[in-house]
Amino acid sequence: MNETRRDRDAEGRARNARPRDGLGRPLPYGAPGVERQPEGVVRTPAETLAEAQRLLDAGMPFHAHEVFEDAWKSGPEDERELWRGLAQLAVGLTHSARGNTAGGARLLRRGAGALAPFAGSAPYGIEVAGLSDWARELAGRVESGPTVDAAAEAPRLRG
Repeated sequence: MNETRRDRDAEGRARNARPRDGLGRPLPYGAPGVERQPEGVVRTPAETLAEAQRLLDAGMPFHAHEVFEDAWKSGPEDERELWRGLAQLAVGLTHSARGNTAGGARLLRRGAGALAPFAGSAPYGIEVAGLSDWARELAGRVESGPTVDAAAEAPRLRG
């Protein structure tokens, strides 16, 4: 019988323990990787935006998506689409930088769509309209061009 052993976290949940690169791709066991974002961290919106911007600027949109995901899961119900849309933008940039042009473009557009209800305001100083424009423009370039550099394409979350 072929038994496979799954990596588990401290609570016993299945969790891949392989190291990851800056775009979240798994590396071989024992390889040096980028430290993962801790899960389930409750941050203020300002802390969320600052940490996500730091990660985006460092070319680590996969890790920024995890920060947005924490805000989406722990924040007020009426803000969940905001944080989910920002997470989708970060994942779209991740896929685009990994060379997955179709998935990257689709997620960038989906994130822009999720942000649409917030375009008339600037919650927490987030430049929603500008981010949506950035996402749609990048989606068009990704579909017809080469793989993008995540750090070079990092959006500004606030003005």
